[in-house]
Amino acid sequence: MIFLALSIIASTLIFVIFRLFASYNINTLQAIVVNYFVACSCGLIGYQNSIELSAIPQYNWFYYTLALGALFIIVFNLMAITTQHSGLSVVSVATKMALVIPIAFGLWYYKEPLGPFKAAGIVLALIAVYLVAVKKDSGIVLQKRNLVLPLLVFLGSGLIDTSLNFLQNDFITDKSLIPLFSSTIFMTAGIIGIMVLMAQKIKGVLVLEYKNVIAGIVLGIPNYFSIYFLVKALRSDLFDSSGIFTINNVGIVIISTLLGIVFFRERLSMKNWIGIILAIISIALVSSAIL
Repeated sequence: MIFLALSIIASTLIFVIFRLFASYNINTLQAIVVNYFVACSCGLIGYQNSIELSAIPQYNWFYYTLALGALFIIVFNLMAITTQHSGLSVVSVATKMALVIPIAFGLWYYKEPLGPFKAAGIVLALIAVYLVAVKKDSGIVLQKRNLVLPLLVFLGSGLIDTSLNFLQNDFITDKSLIPLFSSTIFMTAGIIGIMVLMAQKIKGVLVLEYKNVIAGIVLGIPNYFSIYFLVKALRSDLFDSSGIFTINNVGIVIISTLLGIVFFRERLSMKNWIGIILAIISIALVSSAIL
């Protein structure tokens, strides 16, 4: 339970840091690239055994982590583009509703049990994240020509969580390899990010600033631990993966929303408050069905 709680806290810190980016006019892409290398460094520091670079490609999960690292930064850029075209609420809903993908995978591939309480909790969780994420009373208004972008964000976010669950469960037999596994993912994303920045440099649109580097360092630490503790939680025997992803996502929604009220003076509608209440009920239902 402690690993799940720590993953929620780390993920919520990411939300707070991203909110502060706007206040300090941080270049998000530059900070994200730096963040990946910092997150990679955290994993290498936490790895207790000696590191042989030539031995890393021999692990059966290596090439999967390369693909997953690429997916990390691709989804990030899709989120940025979607925000520009359709707004932040659309991105928020797409990423949070994506929890249905790893949940469905766990129920199908790992034959995880689905009782009435757990099923009700998952349904309420999906309703809750939608109600909390949408800040306008009119809901989400999405033009048909922009539909493909949030759909790609939805699929990409769900695929990331599903892949993490699949790889840690089927490929990582030694839990001491989790830091190295996580570092490889972040290193791949960071290298691809460097390529993107180099392309911007060639086009003459890149302006590097120290504050973006500092922001990336601050972001990288909780980003690493959000993945590290999520993987540790998935490897625990307390909850199955469908329960982990439900509680993790809903927990992030609740805490980040409350922090938004306290520190950023966000004003919530009645619909948002109903969503928070449903989120709490969904956690109670899913937890009672598993314990």
